[in-house]
Amino acid sequence: MRGPAIDRNLVMVSLSLMLFGLATLYSAGQTDVPTRAAGVWHRQFVWFGVGIVACVVVYNVSLRVLEWLAPALYAFSVLLLGVVLVVGTGAGTAESSHSWLSIGGHQIGQPSELAKVATVLMLARFLSSRKEAPRSLPDLIGPALIVGVPFLMVLKQPDLGSALVFVGIFFAMLFWSGVRPRLLFLMATPGISLLLAFNTLAWGLWIIVFVLILIAWRPYVWDWTMFLAANIAMGAIAMPLWTRLAPYQQNRLLTFLNPEADPRAAGYHAIQSRVAIGSGGWFGTGYTEGPQKRLAFLPEQHTDFVFSVVGEELGFLGVFVALSLFLMLFLVLLRIARRATDPFSSLMVFGIIGLFFTHVFENVGMTVNLMPITGIPLPLFSYGGSFFIICLLCLGVALRVAHDSRASGYPDT
Repeated sequence: MRGPAIDRNLVMVSLSLMLFGLATLYSAGQTDVPTRAAGVWHRQFVWFGVGIVACVVVYNVSLRVLEWLAPALYAFSVLLLGVVLVVGTGAGTAESSHSWLSIGGHQIGQPSELAKVATVLMLARFLSSRKEAPRSLPDLIGPALIVGVPFLMVLKQPDLGSALVFVGIFFAMLFWSGVRPRLLFLMATPGISLLLAFNTLAWGLWIIVFVLILIAWRPYVWDWTMFLAANIAMGAIAMPLWTRLAPYQQNRLLTFLNPEADPRAAGYHAIQSRVAIGSGGWFGTGYTEGPQKRLAFLPEQHTDFVFSVVGEELGFLGVFVALSLFLMLFLVLLRIARRATDPFSSLMVFGIIGLFFTHVFENVGMTVNLMPITGIPLPLFSYGGSFFIICLLCLGVALRVAHDSRASGYPDT
């Protein structure tokens, strides 16, 4: 008797994204001047093969084994993050960071990528073990510690882009576990307060509005006190925190607000990316023919700014197709999460959605100057081994969840 068929929708949309990404990387290497993008698509084929093998291996692992291994994988990833803080090196748009492990001068991977998946597994195990969703701030201490440890270690590297992915995973999985939207909003308010604290008037108005919200919603007294204290604390530490940021991180945030303030240095990346995408128009300048890319004005066109190549050469049409494929991927994963046979599996897949979505949102946003440049890759598009393999591992997990749900009686469509 034949077993349940593999989820063809997930396979097709994933392969479409990977082939689109390979085609874009090939184009990124077609330049009129020497660049690091030359020939990367050949090497990406190697990661493609390794990733497929990793996907197949994970697909054949029982979800109960993953649940059992979650604490060990999480502890191992935290250990690697500790090691990389001591001996790590930088790369790409963050040469001054300590986010890569290297052996003999050769970079072998970013532990933060493994930590993202390990955090998803550990948080899914913790939340699925509870009889009910967290309802107050004390209930969130456990999940906050699980995410907070790798978040702070990655932020210390410093790698703001990857650190924000942990925040996206945290909120996504709490939402899917049943945490009330009001509580999620209250948890986000310290971040809002921190952003507004650089303008005294804006921060003062925000505190008044926040107090009125607390009065209207009437949360638990402990929650009321802690959230208000956290918002006030964010206002107090904003400037000291700013001074502790690495110079390149300060420049990225400043040029996000006004790239033209330093067009030849800190604002160069944002301006060139915006010019490349804007010049694409409706149908683009032609595959492999983008002038910004060919003349190497577009920086990191095979990694952080690979989406800018799509916008320049394929125009609005290419951007629409790429984003539509990502939307289809999210919808397929959402269907799998909804049909999962147990809370752990469902939370795990939704955590993967949170991981992918945050990467897409950050990467696409920074290429059009809607987000600060954080040096974060685009899933299944950007060149690189560690993150590409992690993406395939995540897809293998999702395929396994879909397999188990179909074995329990769900239809193949």
